[in-house]
Amino acid sequence: MYVTEKKLKFGIQNGLNVARAGYTEDQILTACILADKTGYDSIFYMDHTNVPQWKKAIVLDPWVMLSAIAAVTQNVELGTCVTDAIRRHPSNIALAAISLDRVSKGRAILGIGAGEAQNLKEFCIPFEKPVSKWAEQIEVIHKLYESTPDNVVSYEGKYYKLEGACLQAPPIRKPRPPTYMASGGKRTLALTGKLGDGWLPIGYTPLLFEDHKAQIEKSMDENNRTQEEKDNFQFALDIDVYFSEDAEESWAKMKEAVKVSLFKPEILRVHGLKEAEGFDFVKYFTEYSMSDQSWIIKMREAATKMPDDVARASTAIGTPEDVIPIFERFMKAGVNHFVIRFWGKNYFGSIDKFATHVMPKLREIAKQ
Repeated sequence: MYVTEKKLKFGIQNGLNVARAGYTEDQILTACILADKTGYDSIFYMDHTNVPQWKKAIVLDPWVMLSAIAAVTQNVELGTCVTDAIRRHPSNIALAAISLDRVSKGRAILGIGAGEAQNLKEFCIPFEKPVSKWAEQIEVIHKLYESTPDNVVSYEGKYYKLEGACLQAPPIRKPRPPTYMASGGKRTLALTGKLGDGWLPIGYTPLLFEDHKAQIEKSMDENNRTQEEKDNFQFALDIDVYFSEDAEESWAKMKEAVKVSLFKPEILRVHGLKEAEGFDFVKYFTEYSMSDQSWIIKMREAATKMPDDVARASTAIGTPEDVIPIFERFMKAGVNHFVIRFWGKNYFGSIDKFATHVMPKLREIAKQ
């Protein structure tokens, strides 16, 4: 039996795959209409300020785009993948999530992380104590969801404070739009188990997903989450799909990029790989920006030493028949909500192909 009795969900991600392709707003909306009509469960949108190493990319605001997508879809959940509360105050994030929930008639998801230096450095936005701030941000957002003029809320944190504050637009989803937390370290995984309604990581192998899922579940127990909260918790995954008639040829072209996107300390730990000498992960995560090519070069040099079999387990490449076993392995690891970045020239065709030839088989497998 697969991971849960929860519904197996599939969504599309408007991420770097869409930005780098330079799709227009109309093309993006058309793709989302297609996803809504062909049985997908969710649509997510990335929140980057820019991606300057791809000069022809088009980078748009996720809240504006998700509101536009809400107007042309009927069924799919809509979420950020992921935003942060560093570039915006938590009250702005809370109000944006509520507004999206209301215009979509109760379909909003707040996907949120602790922030990335690549969105902050060139804009001179401080990036200090991000995890400690992240915990307070989510607590503030959750408090504000419940606020009204007759039920003002206060909060006394180290970084954020509320004094008799309120919003004036209750969300439709109850008890609130679910919070999917993007986490991948010991502290952030513990916070996900404590505060989250879901988990939405990127760049994972099945083995790492199993390991981190167990840490979240441990935190849920330690923080006395209710059985209902545990049952409703969504274990999602942002995963790449590249349809091709020749999986081996496509892998040969893509493997360096896949290894770079996957390269992080936790991958090395769970797979028993040696840490790369001379590569400082802490500095990378706190200082890297997409316009700093030196960090990209260092990362590429270190990442290419990763074994092919480890990297390939993270990405679905080839025909539908090639792709299905990759998803099946992640299902066994505990994923119940896949958020898919489709790569390749035929974006609309990929959305349709997955819905027609992959989703039905995976849903059937999940019932076994």
